[in-house]
Amino acid sequence: MAIRTSSATWEGDLPSGKGTINVGENAYEGAYSFASRFEEGEGTNPEELIAAALAGCYAMALAHGLAQDGHTPRRVQATATAHLSKDPAGGFHIPKIDLRVEAEVPDLDADTFQRHAEDTKKNCPVSKALSTEITLQASLAD
Repeated sequence: MAIRTSSATWEGDLPSGKGTINVGENAYEGAYSFASRFEEGEGTNPEELIAAALAGCYAMALAHGLAQDGHTPRRVQATATAHLSKDPAGGFHIPKIDLRVEAEVPDLDADTFQRHAEDTKKNCPVSKALSTEITLQASLAD
């Protein structure tokens, strides 16, 4: 069983503090702050990392499922957008993630592609780990 570890360090209070996120064994390290999370400041944030994890997992899983069914894709491009909202009761939550995928798959009909796309949304490991709504817009490239 694969075990994956990432870490984060935060220094200071929430509005004026700063942090660093380290993904894996230094595969990515980035700064994050109040401004990068709740405003439009420079740096990353946990929601972007969740979106990246979903997009990466989904693209790999869809490519694998298609190939297993005899439809090896040339390309699968997935983009995930995580929405961060304020809870009426206080705090914040991620009510949904919009997932868009475009795939270039020779000789594949739209219905078969949509079936694979929906199945992958339900079954990729990151999708299964999330309890938020995931919307899907899937299309075949021309």
